[in-house]
Amino acid sequence: MKKLFTAAIMCILFIAQIHGQKKDAFAALKESAISDLQSQYGKYKNIAFTIWSYAEVGYKETKSTPLLQSTLKENGFNVEAGVAGLPTAFVATYGSGKPVIGVLAEFDALPGLSQDTVPERKPFPDKIAGHACGHHLFGTASVAAAIELKKLMEQKKITGTIKLFGCPAEEGGSGKVYMVREGLFNDVDAVIHWHPASTNATSITSSLADIAVKFRFHGLSAHAAAAPDKGRSALDGVESFDYMVNMMREHIPQDARIHYVISNGGKAPNVVPDFAEVWYTIRHKNRNEMFRIFDWVVQAAKGAAMGTQTKVDYEILSGEYETLPNKALSVAMQKNIERTGGVTYTAAEKEFGKKIQASYAYKVPPLEAAEKVEPLNLQDANTVFYASTDVGDISWTVPTIGMGAATWVPGTPPHSWQAVACGGTDIGFKGMMVAAKSLALMGIDLFTDKALLDAAKDEFIKARGTDFKYKAILGDRKPPLNYRD
Repeated sequence: MKKLFTAAIMCILFIAQIHGQKKDAFAALKESAISDLQSQYGKYKNIAFTIWSYAEVGYKETKSTPLLQSTLKENGFNVEAGVAGLPTAFVATYGSGKPVIGVLAEFDALPGLSQDTVPERKPFPDKIAGHACGHHLFGTASVAAAIELKKLMEQKKITGTIKLFGCPAEEGGSGKVYMVREGLFNDVDAVIHWHPASTNATSITSSLADIAVKFRFHGLSAHAAAAPDKGRSALDGVESFDYMVNMMREHIPQDARIHYVISNGGKAPNVVPDFAEVWYTIRHKNRNEMFRIFDWVVQAAKGAAMGTQTKVDYEILSGEYETLPNKALSVAMQKNIERTGGVTYTAAEKEFGKKIQASYAYKVPPLEAAEKVEPLNLQDANTVFYASTDVGDISWTVPTIGMGAATWVPGTPPHSWQAVACGGTDIGFKGMMVAAKSLALMGIDLFTDKALLDAAKDEFIKARGTDFKYKAILGDRKPPLNYRD
């Protein structure tokens, strides 16, 4: 009996030793990945700045996507371009077998936000757009992480398949939704992604489901002074519609969001407009409630048309699910961000940052906040980030985890000229490398820790429900490739 007991103890110690050796080996892999990525800072900075300079809007990223694709091809990836009917979308693949880990990359800019790399408002006179959401950094860091993981596969240190998804038109174009609808994520075991921000953090919060719709009113044109009775104003239809929707706000859940712009209100005040268009976005944390509000908005449009003797039709431009959080992946991602660390500014960068912060009319965190990693709040599972993303559809298809990195000085909001300015400097590029390193480390975990992947999948299936069937909010419509025209 004593011999059996001794043998059992020796076996346990041996297993523990092997496990410890594996942990040490994976720790070494992570340190190597961090070091290797940092050594290529200049290379990835140049790629990101080039895309920042292009500043191409959704589905028009005709220079940005070839640059990312060629970078991946040069590093041994097989690239399939023009996927899901999207000319600027692509999938880059390396490796074989399971697990299959996906990495998301974005690269579209926002119209109306051209800005130089200076701490005061200064648009470029020859540009109409700017990377106010930092997608030039997003795409570049994701490519860098994918290439780093490919190197480890090449060295036989990890096994499986890495897929980099080049995702266009996140800003209002729902590019990822078409990719999900096409089934491009069906064989993927987990997806990692990130987004530029003013802090370094991950979370287990959800987001808002949304639907974007253009309502088009049709009337009769006439001379607005000589024969107004002969005309029927399409603009009257739009304005009556907007008034009714604004009256609705009292009677919908307070956490819903409805916003709109009149995208066409006529051409001249002395002509009764026979056409007018208004562009709506409706959001809620639960897509079923969002649909209920949307149906009410449609009824208001029909009522407005009836009251103004005009006609109305509508087109759903885009729509996205709320994100499905995954606690198992969030906890793992938190550890990897903490291992990477935050961003340290030089004296010149601090001076730049102070001038950026001085442009805000509200209290901002200290610049040193960029050096820190925000703690993970495990109670966040019941909270919502009040924005929408087409990552939501992916998160209902495959276990998905994201993070934010401080690419903008603390206090900077997305979709601002200040974000564009920071994103074209080393402040942005340093944050980008925090993301690249953290994604690479998370990828190592997913390739080497089967227990983590299994836990994430179990949680995903339970949260989604066994009877869930994916159906795109935007239906079977073709991609609106010219929605920015």
